[in-house]
Amino acid sequence: MRALFAPAALMVLLAACTAAQEAAPERAEVAGAACAVPDDLRPARPYRVPQDEVAADVPVAFNMLAISWSPQACRTGKDYPDDRHQCAANQFGLTLHGLWPNGADNRHPRYCAAPGPAIPVETVREHFCMIPSPSLQQHEWAAHGTCGWDSPEAYFAQAARMWDGLNKPDLEAIPAQRLTAGAIRDAFVAANPGFPREGVFIATTDGWFREARLCYSRDYRPMRCPRGLGAPDRERLKLAPRGAAGRVQTAG
Repeated sequence: MRALFAPAALMVLLAACTAAQEAAPERAEVAGAACAVPDDLRPARPYRVPQDEVAADVPVAFNMLAISWSPQACRTGKDYPDDRHQCAANQFGLTLHGLWPNGADNRHPRYCAAPGPAIPVETVREHFCMIPSPSLQQHEWAAHGTCGWDSPEAYFAQAARMWDGLNKPDLEAIPAQRLTAGAIRDAFVAANPGFPREGVFIATTDGWFREARLCYSRDYRPMRCPRGLGAPDRERLKLAPRGAAGRVQTAG
């Protein structure tokens, strides 16, 4: 009897484990921290394209992968942070701002086609741990994705391949007294041997590190940034802290 009972008990145990896995929230690792996809995550509503920003006729010369420091977006309220999901707990460090086709000069392709309806919720959920803001996802697809891809799924899939293939440096390990644009640039290169140092553009806001914009060719090979590197190596920077202390204070 004991031998006959064991397989049945094992089946019950396996079924219970499967149910527990299906009920558990989706989780992933993002830049060294655990990321749980919220159960109530919803797409952002499409918005009216600003006609003065439309530049559908600009040829793509190269691409940029913009890697943001999420606490800085939460601190300032810029770049479409999601206050509820991205900033409330603020466990995120480096996240993806977007994949940007660039022009040869100071004009860049933007809003190349009507963005259509809201991004499907499955797509928003799939890429939440990379871009933890439905509003930012909607904006990046409308402003940049329409300039090279036929669907948001194709756009975010390309961005995800590049994001997943990139080693993210631990910027918080850099001593505050040594935090410069050059130190951040060096950290990205050290984490990704072979990436050209001249391919790391550092963007700042009032002395705070905002993001690193990595330059790639049209076929997504690392390259030198053709129009400078942003903040000079010697520029001293501050890094917004994670958690409530780093969040922007808003009225109401």
